[in-house]
Amino acid sequence: MSRDEQLKQNWDTLVKKLSQQFADGDPLDLDAIIYLVGIQELGQFDRKFKKDHKLDLMHIAICRLLEPYGYYEFEFFDEEGWPHYTIKEELPPLKAGEQSVLMKEAIVGYFLELEYIG
Repeated sequence: MSRDEQLKQNWDTLVKKLSQQFADGDPLDLDAIIYLVGIQELGQFDRKFKKDHKLDLMHIAICRLLEPYGYYEFEFFDEEGWPHYTIKEELPPLKAGEQSVLMKEAIVGYFLELEYIG
């Protein structure tokens, strides 16, 4: 199976599993899954978040997801438990489709690492 086919298969499996667990089966989109990763990384599951914090959660997720690719590095947790990252390397200019594939690849890798999918 090609790498692209494997990614698509893993992505479809992940979306289905997350959608069943968090959205009563309604398919979650890429942004929703990034948001879930942010909540997972923050570890404050029972908290309600305001709009600006939701954007912060997505930023945390993107940093964590792209850390294995060498773009970000974890720096520290602040006094409220929020993780902070530093930029190690600027992302190259990517077209929308390329950006989507990179994020899907990073998300699949993240959930494989957590053994949520396999």
